[in-house]
Amino acid sequence: MAAVCQAVYRRASSLVCRFHSTYVRKMRYLNELKEDDNLCRHAQTSGTFYLFHNLSPFLQKVGKKYLVPQLSAAEMTRILEKFRETEQWIEKSVLIGCSDEHVPHFALDLGWDDSSCICVSITFGALEKSDLESELKGSFTDLRKAFFVVDGKDSSLLASAQSLLRWHDSHQYCSKTGQPTQKNLSGSKRVCHASGIIYYPQVSPVVITLVSDGSRCLLARQPSFPQGMYTALSGFCDIGENVKEAVRREVAEEVGLEVESLWYSASQHWPFPSSCLMIACHALVRAQQAEISMNSLELEEARWFDLEEIVEGLKREPRSSKQDDGEFLPWFPPKQAIAHQLIREWVKQQSS
Repeated sequence: MAAVCQAVYRRASSLVCRFHSTYVRKMRYLNELKEDDNLCRHAQTSGTFYLFHNLSPFLQKVGKKYLVPQLSAAEMTRILEKFRETEQWIEKSVLIGCSDEHVPHFALDLGWDDSSCICVSITFGALEKSDLESELKGSFTDLRKAFFVVDGKDSSLLASAQSLLRWHDSHQYCSKTGQPTQKNLSGSKRVCHASGIIYYPQVSPVVITLVSDGSRCLLARQPSFPQGMYTALSGFCDIGENVKEAVRREVAEEVGLEVESLWYSASQHWPFPSSCLMIACHALVRAQQAEISMNSLELEEARWFDLEEIVEGLKREPRSSKQDDGEFLPWFPPKQAIAHQLIREWVKQQSS
């Protein structure tokens, strides 16, 4: 009876959705996959798969371009059979989206070894990375590198996929009872059956702020940055803070300046060091009170840049920033990073 009701509901939903936009229909379909394990299991037989190995995405190099291949369900079955693995590996995948034609996309990490984990009823050993790369004619690449060599659409998808896979890997036990949690088929949540607690993937809000005194903008670097790279100030929001409060606090903490006004620019999911929501803002400080007092525990250097320096820095690539004397000219984050967008916006404001 339940199956009949579900079928009737899906039929009714499909009739209603005919009058909705492509985007609305896609979101409704994804929501159904997240909530209905049987529907998701069926979708896995016709979906496409993005592969990872220990959280590194699989890429193929074609000429000078790096592509992110999508493997069909049939190809996944063939690979698993070749390596003498059960098709139940597929159930370890997580749903990460779908096409406008409702072809679902999943991410699957073939490098996970849960043979010693008591929180799953069926255990799997990790598949050998080199064997997979040889069979698939590509390579598993660290996400920090992959993020900047694939196109923008793929980099966003890989970031989301890795963040979700990482979350599941680190939330296998209930924080209250210590008992194993179990993911639903789509990977949209984990449940502790001992306590009834449902865990949902979360992101950490981070403010990233380009500070200006009206004619200059302030950029900084940390010791861990690549040599010569400067970027906007950033920091995690504290509990209880709104965005404005977080921006004012971070600027005061890191460079000793008081923000007079600020405005929101955009937001971006960022997978480093874990799943973050970058909230990008512009902030203005008084030119008469613009002397930097840097927090050396947080930063290696912070300084003002004029428009000419910023324009030149945007043209400069990391490899070309090193000078003959070994010093590095300033360069800025690539276009995939929201800091790049903030800097571009500031240049546009100054040039208008």
